[in-house]
Amino acid sequence: MSPRSPSVNEELRRRSRERLLQATVELVGERGYEATTLADIADRAGSARGLVSYYFPGKRQLLQSAVHRLMHLTLQEALEREPRTEDGDELLARAIDAILGLARDRPMLMRTHMAGILQAEGFVQCPEQQRLAFLLRESVSRHGSPESETDYRMLRALLMGAVFALLIPGAPMPFDVLRAELFQRYELEWRRGVPPSAEPPEGPA
Repeated sequence: MSPRSPSVNEELRRRSRERLLQATVELVGERGYEATTLADIADRAGSARGLVSYYFPGKRQLLQSAVHRLMHLTLQEALEREPRTEDGDELLARAIDAILGLARDRPMLMRTHMAGILQAEGFVQCPEQQRLAFLLRESVSRHGSPESETDYRMLRALLMGAVFALLIPGAPMPFDVLRAELFQRYELEWRRGVPPSAEPPEGPA
């Protein structure tokens, strides 16, 4: 049998890494962070335990990369869904709805992710985060931003703040109110994206 080519080996590594990332979001979403071990993740992914350490320095970094991948894929799907559009307002509305929607629909996972960012390891600059950043940067650029890098950082901060407010145990802000606030800041019509109700809270935003 002839040895595999470098391109085949690279593709196998990519698939192995993605299986680990997918297994992580599934297990942490089901059981929570503390109840999920690296061995559990390797088993769910059908990978050897040593591969986890090969790709990631620890469980916290693995989780951040896994959630960034989920956010990237969710955002990409939202931006590209039918009907396809180049309208900047619609694209930014879809981006906001995609990220807020993850916090609403997968609270345990997103709460764990936010908690990890605030710990000593901080914010992980991984390929998945870079892909997410590219899409968010493109969204603000198509919306008409003359300073896409600065405005991307502001959008990221506003989204993180909204996600945090949505997930505060015992005192969450309502989804509709947070969405209306963000839409008002960017002068987006409530009907854009995926509106959760026919009208915004307390009348048109």
